[in-house]
Amino acid sequence: MSATASRKIGFIGLGIMGAPMAGHLLDAGHTLFVNTHGAVPEAIAARSTVCTSAADVTRQADVVFIMVPDTPDVEKVLFGENGVASALKGSEDGAAGRRLGKTVVDCSSIDPIATKGFAKRIEALGCGYIDAPVSGGEVGAKAASLTIMCGGDEGVFADVRPLLEKMGKNVTLVGAAGDGQVCKVANQIIVALNIAAVGEALVFASKAGADPAKVRQALMGGFASSRILEVHGERMIKRTFAPGFRISLHQKDLNLAMQSARTLGVALPQTAGAAQLMNACAALGHGQDDHSALVLALEALAQHPVTGEH
Repeated sequence: MSATASRKIGFIGLGIMGAPMAGHLLDAGHTLFVNTHGAVPEAIAARSTVCTSAADVTRQADVVFIMVPDTPDVEKVLFGENGVASALKGSEDGAAGRRLGKTVVDCSSIDPIATKGFAKRIEALGCGYIDAPVSGGEVGAKAASLTIMCGGDEGVFADVRPLLEKMGKNVTLVGAAGDGQVCKVANQIIVALNIAAVGEALVFASKAGADPAKVRQALMGGFASSRILEVHGERMIKRTFAPGFRISLHQKDLNLAMQSARTLGVALPQTAGAAQLMNACAALGHGQDDHSALVLALEALAQHPVTGEH
């Protein structure tokens, strides 16, 4: 299908990330059928068809995107009452035994092992399945600059890639079903450890009497420079912890990392430390804040804020 052709697309999950992602598909001229927990954002509702269930979305769409918080949420959307799978059963193409034009693309960040099972169940119904978790947070979702890590069949990926490219700039097929989720877990390990490193550095600088804002400025010109130092370092200094990506969601991702590590027999000592800092933040009441708020746990341990007297 042409990259410019209008398609019938379903989008389930219109939260902080899902709403702007769906908006980009609308801006590209596609027809959207949407469903979400709670109210559909007005900007989306005005330009799409609001459906009462995931099954209703799936019946009308050729490609169904899912963007919900966790593994149980995806399982419910796919296989629960009035879920996606219930609308995929039957009506197969008589000659090939396959349904034509139906593909599920899960952009949620969930358990890689569960994802492999979900993919097999959807593919058994004669449909395509791509796991396509994203990185870039709310900023990336709004700017259509997300990194999208995909797993699944090459032909199915090629078909949906033009749609993914409306939402992200770096769209990569990593491997088979589930490999996109493996890549996302790896991404979340790196991001968490970088946030912890930046937080420790700024707390150290502040406690030592230096101006953390000027320390950050100096570090941005050296080998320690990173996107985390640029964006989340500024958040730590300015105390802007409104969520782009919540502590509670990063907790979930690091739990996936630790669970997978146990299964694989891999030691992730630094990841375990970052997970405990996330847990401490949640215990301090910051689970719904941005993951840059991890610095608050480090400040509590040091009994000194990044923005203290210098």
